[in-house]
Amino acid sequence: MLCDYHLHTSFSGDSDTPASDQIEQAIALNMSRICITDHHDIDVVSDCDFTLNLQEYFPFMENLRRRYQDKIQVEIGIELGLQNHIADRLRQVTEQYSFDFIIGSCHFIDGCDPYFPAFFQDKTEKEAYRRFFEVTLHRVKNLDCFDSLGHLDYVVRYGPTKNQNYDPKDYLEFIDPVLKILIERGKALECNTGGLHYGLGHPNPCEDILRRYRELGGELLTVGSDAHDTCRLGYDFQYVRELLKTCGFSYYTVYHQRNPEFLPL
Repeated sequence: MLCDYHLHTSFSGDSDTPASDQIEQAIALNMSRICITDHHDIDVVSDCDFTLNLQEYFPFMENLRRRYQDKIQVEIGIELGLQNHIADRLRQVTEQYSFDFIIGSCHFIDGCDPYFPAFFQDKTEKEAYRRFFEVTLHRVKNLDCFDSLGHLDYVVRYGPTKNQNYDPKDYLEFIDPVLKILIERGKALECNTGGLHYGLGHPNPCEDILRRYRELGGELLTVGSDAHDTCRLGYDFQYVRELLKTCGFSYYTVYHQRNPEFLPL
């Protein structure tokens, strides 16, 4: 089983799953390692509190790592909500704590997460998607506090018609520069199976973007389920293994102490 490098526990505002339950499930699935990446989105307005209590989180995860060290390798990660105006605060987090792996994700765009229908009000679906990719590019250009860019086309999970009318070619003026920046800076792209869970029939980002990343020379690729409960851990990883091979990948990437390691698909 591929190693899951994007999963959430009760430390995330949108999950009630104990970290030990996620680890036990990973062991049951014969994963050799996982990385817990709880949410840290700061300066946002939401029904959920996405601010991670780092003073509790980090020592708690270190204890869990020691507890399970003979059964599975547990890496300590975080999913940072990227926003340009909090660049200094994000950098402070990464400098203060010795994470093994950091996902950088765009959740809140113009103050609203596409998870909420309000994001799509007063704009066409295509305008909303375009705005999401435009803002993502600005953030990737200006922020260097992450190892892998999470779920690049996350916005299509929640669009009025989801990906029924979505073609990444319509947004290449933003997507291509994002991919090139990741490659130039030695950043990974994430293949997130959350899109499959949400019924898109494709991961986030979709195969066209994954192939484009590979065509441009991208090699660093992390795999994550975005699991908020044990049922979603490792979701459709067997399918994604074969899909990534068709996209030109032979290896995927895991991280320890923020250093990439390649594992065969």
